Amino acid sequence: MKIAFFDSGIGGLTVLHEAMQRLPHEQFIYYADTDNVPYGTKSKKEIKKLTQEAVDFLANKNIKALVVACNTATSVAIKTIRKQYDFPIIGMEPAVKPAVEYQSGNKKTKKILVCATKLTLKQKKLKDLITDLNASDRIELLSLQKLVKYAEEAEFDSIKVKRYLKRKLENYNWYAYGSIVLGCTHFIYYTDLIAALVPSHIRIIDGNTGTVKRLIKLLPKDTMSSAGGGTQREEVDKQKVIYYRSGKKHKKQAFQIYLDRC
Repeated sequence: MKIAFFDSGIGGLTVLHEAMQRLPHEQFIYYADTDNVPYGTKSKKEIKKLTQEAVDFLANKNIKALVVACNTATSVAIKTIRKQYDFPIIGMEPAVKPAVEYQSGNKKTKKILVCATKLTLKQKKLKDLITDLNASDRIELLSLQKLVKYAEEAEFDSIKVKRYLKRKLENYNWYAYGSIVLGCTHFIYYTDLIAALVPSHIRIIDGNTGTVKRLIKLLPKDTMSSAGGGTQREEVDKQKVIYYRSGKKHKKQAFQIYLDRC
């Protein structure tokens, strides 16, 4: 039995990569809905339909757990799909809680900038999370929607990308901030570019580690694969991942340029 990862595109590969390091004896399926990316500009009805189709496809692959490695799909559709299947379904959400918890003591008054897709930022799920953490007065929201398109086109270091990020980030008084939360897995490819545009005290946080820890906690213990006898590196090298693009099987090479940046 395999662990499945689903994303609107290639952003979820960053989560898959972390899972592979922490679960070196497991086997995986990765499903990128690249025919329909981006999700962040679609209606909720469309996202629910596309997510349902992808999850139905993966459920027929004898999986033991599913990671919805897409913040937008999580915010819109995860409640619905969790009611339909008995395997664990782990979602992504902007790492607001770790950011709030990190800013204790003198840093507690520092602001947090949450960056996500347009639709994620509008969802009640995010607003409720911020309210529950009593952090409404410290959190500001910023859409970096174009980064999804740039990532899908493997445009990571171009002048166009750098100009876009500079324009989006240059008007903040960064000394009033303590953290930036990357609330979309596509954005993680740009962590270094973002870090270069803000002061060194700004902590850049994403939800990958927390998501993978949650996955490990929820994996049925009787299905976990045992050690293969080699080093962790050797086990990771032997891992098998089956890749799909919108239901069509693809070789690893189709994703290699992104995997190399994880």
